[in-house]
Amino acid sequence: MQPAAREGRWPALPLAEWHDTRDTLQLWTQIIGKVRMANTPLLNHWWNVPLYVSASGLTTSLIPHPTGEGFQVDLDLRAHRLDIVTVSGSRRSMPLRSGPVADFYASFMGLLVDLGISTAIWPVPVEIEGAIPFVADDVHTEYDPEWAHRFWLALVQMVPVFEQFRARFVGKSSPVHLFWGGLDLATTRFSGRPAPPHPGGAPNCGPHVMAEAYSHEVSSLGYWPGGDGEGFFYSYAYPLPDGYQDVVVAPGAASWSKELGEFLLPYEQVRSAAAPEQVLLEFAQSTYEAAALTANWDRTSLER
Repeated sequence: MQPAAREGRWPALPLAEWHDTRDTLQLWTQIIGKVRMANTPLLNHWWNVPLYVSASGLTTSLIPHPTGEGFQVDLDLRAHRLDIVTVSGSRRSMPLRSGPVADFYASFMGLLVDLGISTAIWPVPVEIEGAIPFVADDVHTEYDPEWAHRFWLALVQMVPVFEQFRARFVGKSSPVHLFWGGLDLATTRFSGRPAPPHPGGAPNCGPHVMAEAYSHEVSSLGYWPGGDGEGFFYSYAYPLPDGYQDVVVAPGAASWSKELGEFLLPYEQVRSAAAPEQVLLEFAQSTYEAAALTANWDRTSLER
């Protein structure tokens, strides 16, 4: 029986039970995402690099290649298989199973070579303290299919809510996408005004990375499978408006994290609610309104 059938549509995700699988999966997505990044032109705020939630797992969407052969990479988190398919119809696959990240890296890169779409990347993880180069990583080896599947099921529930929230905004907003730096699902709204230079500081990320990501004023909503418990939904504004952290937001379980500089709502508070989608939408809307109010956004022009 699948987790969704046993537990309802929002599965439990206790990090104590699956953090090793999460860490391995994050490194796999970084390898795949770096291949997408290497083959695509820079879009504003690095929108050319994330992955997307699909009907079976995660996907890069169509990627161009200098040879003229477009391709797509899919992580099937139901069948637990990586698939690469080219526009001309060639296909290669490999199973998703426990084993060193170094082996995954070698096998994946070998499939690209075999398909004639080899891609050189900087083989070092980003946004991870003490990162081990992919080619040498025999530390991260765990992959439990059950937990990977649960994570995907949770993302499947989040995406429509994030999309509904995004649809309320007619200003510039990002797609709903999975950033592999932190393995977080996010969508971001922009006021249209430039922002002061971001100070940076993420591990293995040059100052240009955050400068591009935060070149303009934002209010961002996301889910991160980290911290304690089952991860959390977050909402933050950059630059931080005066009084933002003092605004009372909904639902009551949401709170301001002084350490992280953002509003947090534990995932378990959403999944255990009688109406999870409504609770998540309340969090998204109230935290955005906190940013828009304290930063004086032109809401008449920006909102539907």
